[in-house]
Order: sequence, then structure tokens, then C-alpha cells
Amino acid sequence: MEFRAEMRYLRVSPQKARLVLDLIKGRKVEDARNTLAFTKKRVAANVGKLLQSALDNANFLATEKNLDVEIDNLYVKRAVANDGPRMKRIRPAPQGRAYRYVRRIAHIELVLAERGKNGEAVANVVGGETAAPARAKRRAPAAKKSAGKNRKKTAAK
Repeated sequence: MEFRAEMRYLRVSPQKARLVLDLIKGRKVEDARNTLAFTKKRVAANVGKLLQSALDNANFLATEKNLDVEIDNLYVKRAVANDGPRMKRIRPAPQGRAYRYVRRIAHIELVLAERGKNGEAVANVVGGETAAPARAKRRAPAAKKSAGKNRKKTAAK
């Protein structure tokens, strides 16, 4: 089961937000909270609130829909910072000119998932098969193409 939270129109550059999100990807929720608490970036406080929101969503759904969710086994499955709309601004420049600059806005998405008892992610069964074999099927045709390029050509007589 996945639990997500989203923060939109955050006044920070997506590039700066990705620096903080890369610190917590794949970590357990408790480790991620500790990491964010001691990170000196300004966006870390907002990401901490977003992580808490995702955790609250997991807790709410566990109690509301009677799901068997172990809060201690949750980890940050995906953390993405996308571009939002850009604010175009003008700065006065010498000799009556005007320089344009852009203020960037980010949309941040955080997804929590539950790990199994042995440390592996719990597989969601969709349509009778798990997600891992579907990925393997997609990669198989690419392997055939690369094998065909390396084949030796026979000399024409």
C-alpha cells in the first residue's frame, strides 16, 4: 500500500528542493525525519511537514479503512520535485534597460510505502502479476536489438 502527500506552489527552486529530497529517498520514515531535522537547508522544514502529512495520511487510512499498516515499517518510496509555474520579474538595468529574471516554484510529491518483515518492499498484486515481471518483459525487446547489432556479417562471394 502506498500513501502520498503533495505540496504545490512552494516558493523554492525545484533544484534546491531535490538536494534535500535526495537525502531521504529510500530511508525509513524515522531516519528521514531525523535527517530533515538536522539539515540546514530552508526547504527542509517544508519537506518535514510534507513527510508528517504523508505519515498522517497513512495513519488515517489505517484506522479508517481497517488496513493492516505497520507505521514503523514505512519508508520513503518516491520523493519528486517538479517545476511549477514561473514568475517573470524585471530588474532595472543601466541606461534605461530592463533585465528579466525568473522566480521558480516547485511542486513536491512524497510517497511512502511499507516494507515487509525481511526488509523487501511489499509487492502490490495488480491483475494477477507483480510489477517486477512487467519491467522484465519491457526490457527483453531492447536486449534482442542490441544482440542483432553485434552479429557478424558473412562475406559476399
